Amino acid sequence: MITLEDLKPAEGSVTKSKRVGRGRSSGHGKTSCRGHNGEGQRSGRSSKRGFEGGQMPSYRQMPKLKGFKNRFALKAAEINVNDLNELSADTVDLTYLIENKKAHPSCVTLRVLGNGEIKKAVTVKATYVTPSAKEKIEKAGGKVELV
Repeated sequence: MITLEDLKPAEGSVTKSKRVGRGRSSGHGKTSCRGHNGEGQRSGRSSKRGFEGGQMPSYRQMPKLKGFKNRFALKAAEINVNDLNELSADTVDLTYLIENKKAHPSCVTLRVLGNGEIKKAVTVKATYVTPSAKEKIEKAGGKVELV
């Protein structure tokens, strides 16, 4: 059973305070650990955040960041309607495009865009299809399935 007498602070959490200005034999005498000349030896001296002694501070050396990048956005593979003509499959989905190296393996969703014309009937399984792309695929005799 633990009693109040047994409680001790964690190892290294309690340190003795530095007693400065108590003579040279103390190791902290004469200048009291403040060095010799300069503004740092005076009382009330405090440099502002990021001050590097007059050297150009690192936050001013770096260029300004412009814009915003959403790190959590899902990466989408995009394919145009005219690119569907070149594919040999009857059904086109994200896995087919990744296997045939038409999309990057890190892509999670598939977007079909309406640029160009399609000449053959294809079933497309995608996350998003633009209205013009849907119209062109169905006009060619194909089918659109939203996943």
